Amino acid sequence: MTRLLASPAYRLAALGLGLLVVNVGALAIHVPGADTVGSVTRANVFVGVVAVGLVPYLLAVRLVLRQRLPRAALWTILGIAVLMRAALLPAPPFLSSDIYRYVWDGQVQAAGINPYRYVPADPALERLRDAAVYPLINRKDYARTIYPPAAQLVFAAVGQVSHGVTGMKLAMLGFEALGMLAMLAILRDAGLPSARILIYAWNPLALWSFACDGHVDAVAIGLLGLALLARTRRRYGLAGALLGAATLVKLLPVAVAPAFVRRGRLWLPMLVGAAVIVVLYLPYLGAGANVLGFAGGYGAEEGYETGAGYWLLAGLGHLGLAPPGLLRTYLVCAGLTLAALALRIAFGRDRGPAPDAVALCRDAGTLAALTTCAASPHYAWYYPWLTLPAVVAPAQALIWLGSAPILFLIDPLNDRFLWPSLVFVPALVLAARSLWQGRTAPQAALPEGTAR
Repeated sequence: MTRLLASPAYRLAALGLGLLVVNVGALAIHVPGADTVGSVTRANVFVGVVAVGLVPYLLAVRLVLRQRLPRAALWTILGIAVLMRAALLPAPPFLSSDIYRYVWDGQVQAAGINPYRYVPADPALERLRDAAVYPLINRKDYARTIYPPAAQLVFAAVGQVSHGVTGMKLAMLGFEALGMLAMLAILRDAGLPSARILIYAWNPLALWSFACDGHVDAVAIGLLGLALLARTRRRYGLAGALLGAATLVKLLPVAVAPAFVRRGRLWLPMLVGAAVIVVLYLPYLGAGANVLGFAGGYGAEEGYETGAGYWLLAGLGHLGLAPPGLLRTYLVCAGLTLAALALRIAFGRDRGPAPDAVALCRDAGTLAALTTCAASPHYAWYYPWLTLPAVVAPAQALIWLGSAPILFLIDPLNDRFLWPSLVFVPALVLAARSLWQGRTAPQAALPEGTAR
């Protein structure tokens, strides 16, 4: 019995059940039927409980990376991942109201209307209003939709079969499942342990972002996973097409494009990806300049036009250095840094003997993390996608940055630097530590004792 309790498979199951209990317990804090957690105090307690779930999650990640696990462990991982999502699916989206805009855009398109043409409060759309969705749409009085064409096509497809948030959440979980299946295929092709899928599947931030709130980022995750799989199987045109589609769900996935053209395989994925972007925009061009939606207004709301929305510039503001005066310098420096890294990845020599799939995901994860940190969005659901490439090429900073922003669900200090520093400072420390260890010791291809 003692040997059984000490076995890695038993510890994995115990950590999974602990994570399940934490998340179900956090769900119990929500006031039934409320469209928010219920109060500021409840929200703070809720995030505190969910953050506790990071402990069993990170311990489980450590376990799958360091211990030999039986093949059956994959079913434990997937089973608990499904149970956690099933527990949250029936709950109303109480951490964000974005999904109501998705449902609305789907209904607008089902009525044969371009979603970029009107704000929801426009009299032209009055006949589409209902009591369940319309009152909960954010920015309905002044903002056209911000979501790009690939996202709109998903909204339109779901709108043909469902008029509610549960149908939309199921669609998001379907795309998330596609991403996980793609990563499992990459792990198998590369001869890596399938248990590593836990890095994404048990991520508490992904769980709450998609199973509870149904954020459209799940579509980008599914398409990115498929793009990575196509690229590892040398389907360069298909990989470019899928990455182009992912970019027209959320802009951030474009950051990983240099990883797809590494070793000089440049033109096919780039040309096909660009063609997909153009084709996806064609059905919506009737809205004219409004086809860009609320993108400009969103940048102003988030403080990107003044610089106050960037974590580093907000920190310099505490030192008396005005973010507006530093904004151009920050953007130029960030752009040049990312451009230099992109060129090195796309055209430089391979670093070490890592298999192609590992090198691809390592480079994609690095580009994704640096771009996301440079933009430093303060919404938690912008970060779970970072743990997708970490499934194949695990890095401590990447795993932390893809899960710890669960803290961003609240901001008790109402400050764009101090509270986010709880996430960004440890991520920088972990990245610096990894770089130092990489310079002083050879990198092992697989942890010792890892089973496939």
